[in-house]
Amino acid sequence: MLRYGNFYGPGASDALVELIRKRRFPVIGDGDGVWSWIHLDDAAAATVAALERGERGIYNITDDEPAPASQWLPHLANAVGARPPMRVPRWVARAMAGSVAVQWMTEARGSSNAKAKRQLDWQPAWCSWREGFRQGLGQAARSAPVRPAARAPVPQS
Repeated sequence: MLRYGNFYGPGASDALVELIRKRRFPVIGDGDGVWSWIHLDDAAAATVAALERGERGIYNITDDEPAPASQWLPHLANAVGARPPMRVPRWVARAMAGSVAVQWMTEARGSSNAKAKRQLDWQPAWCSWREGFRQGLGQAARSAPVRPAARAPVPQS
């Protein structure tokens, strides 16, 4: 079983980047929830390695650097040319986005890829989301236009 980190890369992170560019993805509370990331190319390489060399078991397919939202979110905003994310208290976020979103942003725990690296003889090309966001995602996202929000049709009488 392969357990992937949060995907990023061409097509995989478009919706997230759009939310960040529109400042609709804030840091919630202290932003101490730790996320693990994986570039699509690295996820594909790990999947092939697991099919070719993997034994039965659970493998975390992530980069080498789990990070709290308070670190990765401002970095991603900068990488895609967006303004820094807003900060929202837990109680406001809970009312607007629900308790699951608050938990992810404040309590999530990252994953270690050590077993996958060791047993699958695999190494992510993007070892850190820091480099991956800037080089593997930032260029394409910076050049993409911000699409206007969809509007409901106005009924004609």
